[in-house]
Amino acid sequence: MKTVRPERWIPIGVAVIIGLIVLSSALYVVDETQQVVITEFGQPVGKPITRAGLYIKKPFIQKVNYFEKRLLTWDGSPTQIPTSDKKYIWVDTTARWKIVDSLKFLQSVGSERAAHARLDDIIDSATRDRITSTSLYEVVRNSNREFVVTEVFVQKEEEIGEVTKGREYVSREILKEAAKVVPQYGIELVDVRIKRLNYVEEVRQKVYARMISERKRVAEQYRSEGQGKKAEIEGMREKELQKITSEAYKRAQIIKGRADAEAIKIYAQAYSKDPEFYSFLKTLETYEKTLSGDSVIILTTDSELYKYLKSTTK
Repeated sequence: MKTVRPERWIPIGVAVIIGLIVLSSALYVVDETQQVVITEFGQPVGKPITRAGLYIKKPFIQKVNYFEKRLLTWDGSPTQIPTSDKKYIWVDTTARWKIVDSLKFLQSVGSERAAHARLDDIIDSATRDRITSTSLYEVVRNSNREFVVTEVFVQKEEEIGEVTKGREYVSREILKEAAKVVPQYGIELVDVRIKRLNYVEEVRQKVYARMISERKRVAEQYRSEGQGKKAEIEGMREKELQKITSEAYKRAQIIKGRADAEAIKIYAQAYSKDPEFYSFLKTLETYEKTLSGDSVIILTTDSELYKYLKSTTK
């Protein structure tokens, strides 16, 4: 039996490896979220492939360029822009976009990073044009809905305008203006939103100072109202005290009057039982009050006061 020498398998193994390399270079897969443009020596070949599946290309010669089919996010850098009423603000915008023509996208910008640079210029320019022609009040608010005042801080009347367009309208106008430019790059701009608004530092400090001043004014108003309420409570307390004192005095006088009446009644009853004895007691009380050891009185013999003294001298 003849034995096969190992050297005879080497060419076969090499051929198999080369075949696999060629096959892997010729086959490529397109995902559901992707679209592909085939280039040959840097030049696009055929139409873009947008359907998912397994495809074949010329190995080593053709290159597969993958692009997203899903929505992509663009976030701009905050930009300092003056409004139509000369209020300088920082405007931070964001957008959603997608690649709708991958061939044109490859030919015009080539990559998502380059597309972001183009969107920076386009959206920032549209934002600046729209903000500079709109008042700050329009940019901030969407409607004339009344403020729900949770604390006493209301802007001055001259600072409050009427919203005729609003922030939503401004965002739509930025989108409309920027959307006119981007199709030449194979891009569709789906949405643009103002993510954040803020005053520049100099204006912000002035706003803070005005807010502090307003809060101090409100605090002083609260203190003034508190003092007025205090005076009102003290007045009511004094009035109530006088009322209670008057009622108490009235009740005391009534009780005293009843007591005096009762005493008079008792005296009258006692007097009616023995008028002579009552007269005698009263006279003695009079002696006690009017006479002392050094008193000198001059009385006639028929004086009522002398009656009991005269009887005691007999």
